[in-house]
Amino acid sequence: MKRSQINRYIQETEEFFASFGFKLPPWAHWSITDWKRQSGDITEIIDRGLGWDITDFGLGTFAAKGLVLFTIRNGKLEKGSKPYAEKLMLVGEEQETPFHYHWTKIEDIINRGGGTLVLELAWEDADRVLSDRDIEVSIDGIRRPYAARETVELSPGESITLPTGLYHRFWGKRGGGPVMTGEVSMVNDDAGDNKFLDPIGRFPDIEEDDEPYRLLASDYAQWITA
Repeated sequence: MKRSQINRYIQETEEFFASFGFKLPPWAHWSITDWKRQSGDITEIIDRGLGWDITDFGLGTFAAKGLVLFTIRNGKLEKGSKPYAEKLMLVGEEQETPFHYHWTKIEDIINRGGGTLVLELAWEDADRVLSDRDIEVSIDGIRRPYAARETVELSPGESITLPTGLYHRFWGKRGGGPVMTGEVSMVNDDAGDNKFLDPIGRFPDIEEDDEPYRLLASDYAQWITA
C-alpha cells in the first residue's frame, strides 16, 4: 500500500468516527513532530501496539478486503497487567475481513453505528477445513443457534461474542454504508493469535511516497524509538 493511500484512509476514518461523536485519545491525532516532542512515558503505547493499524491482508485490494483499526487499550498475558483490550474499526460497505479465528482470544464484536455488520461463522473440523457443525453464539447475552456458514446481521447497538476457535469473517452490508465496529476482548496479540483460513498477510508492505499523516503502531520502531 502507498503511504499516501494510508494517509487518506486514516483521514476518512477520523472523520467517520467523529461523525458519531466518538472521541479517540488525544495522542491519536499527534503528528510525527508531536510524537518526537512529547515528554511523557509512552512505553505502554509502544509495547502494547496501541494506535492506528491498517491492513489489506497482503492482497492489494483494500476496498474489497481490508480494514482500518485503532487499538484504544491492550494488556499483556502476565500477572499485574490488564487482561483486556479494546479496538475501534471502520468496516466499509462490502469490505471483507477474511475468515480467521483466534487461538486464545475471546471477543465481543459490536456494531457501534452506521450500516449493518454481517458476519459468517464456522467451526474447524478435524481436517482443519470448515465444518458443517451447527453453531451457538451469544447475541447481547441471548444464546442463539445458527447453521454453519449462516450469516449473522448486527444492527447498530447489537453485539456478538466470538469464542476461541470459531472462524469468522465480516463486512458491511451492501447498501447500508460503512460500519463503526467495536471490539472488546481478552488481550490482543496480532503477531501470534490469528489463524487465517487462507494464507494471507496481516500487515501491509508500505511504499513510502509521502510522510505519515498519523503513525501506525507498526511505525513506532522506525519513527520514535530508532
